[in-house]
Amino acid sequence: MTTALQPPPPPSLPLLRLTLAPHRSMPRPIDGAWWPRSYDLLAELPALLGGLPPAWGHITRVGVNGSKWSAAPGRILVCNQVVRLSRNVTATAPDTVVLLAPGRGRWDLLVIPPDTTEQTAHPLMTAAADDHTH
Repeated sequence: MTTALQPPPPPSLPLLRLTLAPHRSMPRPIDGAWWPRSYDLLAELPALLGGLPPAWGHITRVGVNGSKWSAAPGRILVCNQVVRLSRNVTATAPDTVVLLAPGRGRWDLLVIPPDTTEQTAHPLMTAAADDHTH
């Protein structure tokens, strides 16, 4: 009897740590919170964009604070779509990521620093998505 070795199952991908505010017709200063595992934009962005609601449409532009995130090209391919990256180095909104989808809108997410403890991150994420906080 011959036994075929099966390759090990692929490692499971870590869960996307994202909370989004309920959809409203009025603009909000923050539309939710994202807690990436690192400041490596090339590693983190595909999971974020893949986890967004379909109603947000195709995100074509992402803006981040350039002083926090690792270097990245001006555009990347995510899910066979080109996404343009813009980096801002000013002090305005250093802990946010801005997502733009033509004809759909703009969403600003609070970025919880990757090294934040779970005990600190969860209340921040909940507050960012809470209708009564803003």
